[in-house]
Amino acid sequence: MRAPYASDPLRSRGRLYPEEESAFRSCFQRDRDRIIHASAFRRLKHKTQVFIEHEGDYFRTRLTHSIEVGQVARTIAGALELNQELTEAVALAHDLGHTPFGHTGEDAMHELMAPYGGFDHNAQAIRIVTNLERTYAEWDGLNLTWETLEGIAKHNGPVTGQIPYALADYNALHDLELSTHASAEAQVAALSDDIAYNNHDLHDGLRAELFSTDELAELPILSGCFAEVDRLYPGLNYYRRRHEALRRFFGVLVSDVIDVSRANLQALKPERVEDIRAAGEMMVRFSPGIWADLKVIRQFLFQRMYRAPEVVEMRKKVTRIVLELFPLFMESPELLPKQWRKDVEEIEGDELKLARIVSDYISGMTDRFAIVEHARLTGAEPEPGLRASGPGHIRYADRVSGE
Repeated sequence: MRAPYASDPLRSRGRLYPEEESAFRSCFQRDRDRIIHASAFRRLKHKTQVFIEHEGDYFRTRLTHSIEVGQVARTIAGALELNQELTEAVALAHDLGHTPFGHTGEDAMHELMAPYGGFDHNAQAIRIVTNLERTYAEWDGLNLTWETLEGIAKHNGPVTGQIPYALADYNALHDLELSTHASAEAQVAALSDDIAYNNHDLHDGLRAELFSTDELAELPILSGCFAEVDRLYPGLNYYRRRHEALRRFFGVLVSDVIDVSRANLQALKPERVEDIRAAGEMMVRFSPGIWADLKVIRQFLFQRMYRAPEVVEMRKKVTRIVLELFPLFMESPELLPKQWRKDVEEIEGDELKLARIVSDYISGMTDRFAIVEHARLTGAEPEPGLRASGPGHIRYADRVSGE
């Protein structure tokens, strides 16, 4: 049973290239499945979340993060009677445009691309699913529905001001109505991202011993979670105690979003999905109290984890890799793999277009492939702490992205 304001696959605005519909899957199910089978999705396995991909088998990568976001998103969408398949598709695709080395790589790429239109990972995700995934006979990209593309582009809210070129190029062909809010499904995907990373970054920070369980127990929300665990399970061992507290923290965030969003929707009384887009504000939100508490937790994570000395030192090392790879390919595009050189041959020396090809190539690299390529092309040994194992990552050059 879906709410009247849920996205209806039978009323989808369709795809840029018309297709015959599946006999057993809705259009949004097909979108989700195409995203899961995309090369860019598989490469998320070897892309940084916070810690460089090879630093430990237990730390989250972009792939495990995306799977967790998808799980949270389906739960919330179901509770709000929204379309779970569309919500999951947007959730699984939301990080496809990330560079190697997470936000550190993105910052470096944005600096390099400043003269050529900048770099934005959300816009790059659109570029990947509409252009760079080149496996279908009849079109470039995955030919996703309008609703899924809208959700990828606008899940964080309307796109205003200067639109990133990677998004603007596609929007000129297929208007995603960037000035409005996205569907409730896309909004759920955005909040699910917040819930997932706040939860798992606490897990990973503990595992990396960047802070202690006792320090977490003093933070807002978490203090109550630990108190409840201690009341129910006095004397519980260290690892079980913190896991029980963190799973309660996770539940508090999910329950808060469901309760607040349900109240917002009841107040708006939307009768169709267009009413959500025209509401002028996000319908899916945290309560003010939880949002304020999360700001305190985020500040704690920023100081103790994202800017921990060992993390900052690693950021410097991987930033240098991206900053040095870009000019190498700009000056010598013949170093690009054969499949990519075909695109270079078609641009007839246009520096702007070359920069965007190089950006597409580097941003698609996995962490380990970027490390290997940098060492191969510069002749420099990887710096201490950067290890690039796996010979399969130096044998081939996949056209659809950076390997």
